[in-house]
Amino acid sequence: MNVEELKSFLDEKVLLYNNPDFIDTDPIQIPHLFTQKEDIEIAGFLSATIAWGNRKMIINNAKKMMDLMGNSPYDFVMSHNEDHLESLESFVHRTFNGIDFATFIQSLKNIYTNHGGLESVFARYQGNNSLQQSISEFKKIFFEIAHQQRTQKHISDPLNGSAAKRINMLTRVINVA
Repeated sequence: MNVEELKSFLDEKVLLYNNPDFIDTDPIQIPHLFTQKEDIEIAGFLSATIAWGNRKMIINNAKKMMDLMGNSPYDFVMSHNEDHLESLESFVHRTFNGIDFATFIQSLKNIYTNHGGLESVFARYQGNNSLQQSISEFKKIFFEIAHQQRTQKHISDPLNGSAAKRINMLTRVINVA
């Protein structure tokens, strides 16, 4: 592909994806449901976490996640109790289950309480031209709470060879990319 063909291809993709109509059929619509920064971050993170498989199924399950949190993700994360976490047990998206969901809620509370929030964690470790170190450090912080080993598979680490596509999607939502 020469430079002219590449430009034409990329211009075509900009028209397709950089337009509000695309949002209606993409999981990015989930964080767009919110206006508070923390709600957007949490909705984006949870949606990105389950972003594999059929897009319609991802959107439906991400909406279920928001419903289970009373459509107030940040408030739910910060004020949940054991009964609230038990209400998440029925959630399943492929291999992401209610136990994983509850762990994610507890870890997010730890991040917002002790580390200044998602954006702060990613920004703190951001390199000049790469988010690899930042994503790797995020995973360490995310799993500093007690958790089942199986839950770690839901967050990739680029320093271990992963492309970390879902986390990279998230960094665009929280503006650290």
